[in-house]
Amino acid sequence: MKNMKSSIAVTGNAGPKIRSDCEITLELKDKGGIKINLISKVKTLYGDSIINLASEILDFYSFKNCILNVIDSGALPFVISARIEAAIKKVIHTDLDFLPEFNQKNFYSTEHDRFRFSRLYLPGNSPALMINAGLHSAYGIILDLEDSVAPEKKDEARILVRNALRQVDFYGAERMVRINQGEKGVEDLHFVVPNNVNLILIPKCESADHIKKIDDEIALINREQSDKNRVFLMPIIESALGIENSYSIARSSENIVALAIGLEDYTADLGVPRTMVGNESFYARTRLIVAARAAGIQPIDSVFSDIDDMEGLKENVHTSKALGFEGMGCIHPRQIPIINKGYAPDENEIERAKKIVLAFEKAKSDGLGVVALGSKMIDPPVVARAQKTIDLAFRLGLVSDSRADNIESEEMN
Repeated sequence: MKNMKSSIAVTGNAGPKIRSDCEITLELKDKGGIKINLISKVKTLYGDSIINLASEILDFYSFKNCILNVIDSGALPFVISARIEAAIKKVIHTDLDFLPEFNQKNFYSTEHDRFRFSRLYLPGNSPALMINAGLHSAYGIILDLEDSVAPEKKDEARILVRNALRQVDFYGAERMVRINQGEKGVEDLHFVVPNNVNLILIPKCESADHIKKIDDEIALINREQSDKNRVFLMPIIESALGIENSYSIARSSENIVALAIGLEDYTADLGVPRTMVGNESFYARTRLIVAARAAGIQPIDSVFSDIDDMEGLKENVHTSKALGFEGMGCIHPRQIPIINKGYAPDENEIERAKKIVLAFEKAKSDGLGVVALGSKMIDPPVVARAQKTIDLAFRLGLVSDSRADNIESEEMN
């Protein structure tokens, strides 16, 4: 083939611990036609459909002579096709994409002020973790193309993530992708923006110019699409320079809905260890919160990296919420319920907010200029914050009405 890059390629994963994936070995030949060899525990049930899919993809790319070896570990069709396409693009130059059909459940959009209490990171080259991720009830599912993907696997991961966006049922979770840094991140956009991604996380963000470049590229991609998709942005601040520029970053695009902090890289940039107490990151976290609030967007906290310390996670969420964060990342599904419950208003907060609003309304109706609840004076900002708590509880379904004199608390999740 004139556009050949190499004669053999290997993609995907195989081994005793691998599931829902496959390993593909593609070897170009000068003659002999197409030969497909399949090893699979489900060959009796699904062997014909796997071989037919492989044949369809090879025909789509006009292959005439090759050997394709498939070692299947229970991969779904969108995974098999991604692995074969990745192998093909390692051996030939082509701009053609073999796109699986869109799952009709994935045509939903998102909103600027959507709740983002939890977002679950999933490695972009690990299909087994993607398939049922939406069942864990995270507010967002992040298919990660950056740190969790080995450099030599990034091209494969892009195709797999693209197919996952088209095929995996996210059960209403916000469909997020964390792109790579620099030019690789710009290239990533071409794989995810046309496939109804809701939000792009931008790692290691240090300037407003960084955001502008991403914004411009998304606009360019959307101009070429018949169905334009508004893509929201969440810059991740992970360095001292990024923290110092956080307000200008937060204000750099109307598509930015949240500003997140990445404490592992931030503390590494400072040259200090990350601790549970968090004194080393207190300035950065509060600086980011103030920048986000001033820009009218959501401040989002870093991940809690110890997946076995549930009590530590609860305490971290409590501190995070008290500082002003509205959510955080998570790296394991077991963290999600604690995070979701921790950022939602609890029964005591709702009850106190109700009492504050009712006391304020009663004082106004009585013509009083001074409002008190017990021994504490209440001023308008306190009332506004209390009403915001009630509104939040109402939107979460924790109370039956957004009016303080007419709400009944529902059972807390």
